[in-house]
Amino acid sequence: MISIIIPAHNEYDNLQRLFSIACFLEHNKLVEVIVALSPGNSDDIELLECSSKVKILRCKNKGRASQMNEAASLAVGNTLVFLHADVVPPAEFIDNILQSLEDGYDAGFFSYRFDKDKWYLRINAAFTAKDGLFTGGGDQCLFIRKKAFEQLGRFNEQQVLMEDFEFFARMKKERISYTIIKNDLVVSARKYESNSYLRVNLSNFILVVLFKLGYPGNKLKSLHNKLIRTPYNG
Repeated sequence: MISIIIPAHNEYDNLQRLFSIACFLEHNKLVEVIVALSPGNSDDIELLECSSKVKILRCKNKGRASQMNEAASLAVGNTLVFLHADVVPPAEFIDNILQSLEDGYDAGFFSYRFDKDKWYLRINAAFTAKDGLFTGGGDQCLFIRKKAFEQLGRFNEQQVLMEDFEFFARMKKERISYTIIKNDLVVSARKYESNSYLRVNLSNFILVVLFKLGYPGNKLKSLHNKLIRTPYNG
């Protein structure tokens, strides 16, 4: 049984879009969807039109790691799926996850494409179908058996940026078996629309390299905020 966790901060429009087109909500193996709101969320989330499977959780602490951990502690499914609010899964989403678990994997990710069809975005997206430097990023939608998630100690709440990469590093260290499902999620290109393609790619490369060199999470976040404009996070 599956619990989907969506960390969010002022993501009403994206959540409404997601729940209006998400066929996974009707799957009989989906127990719940938990929208883990930051304590500073200020949009009209109460007006969200969604399935009875969707639960709204107002979290105690802000930050993706904290919000996802709090939701995970309440989740009733034995498999956890961490999905970004601006990412739309494929129609076979739940079945793909169940098949991977049946095949013996404890965790996995999805390849993705962007919602804008630009040649340079297609280049970036192509790398998500392969295991490499950027594997483990949140846009790829981690799914993992809850038992393995707990054994790994959950997300590191001190890692205020790139908590997904830090968790993936522990997955590899502990030899958690994982796969990359080559059935594309659709990811928002809004970061590229608010910044240049070159700026985003250079910034991502710098941040990943510094992370792998052990740069502290709070300093990574400070640098990210200087390099990347994210007006949509309000």
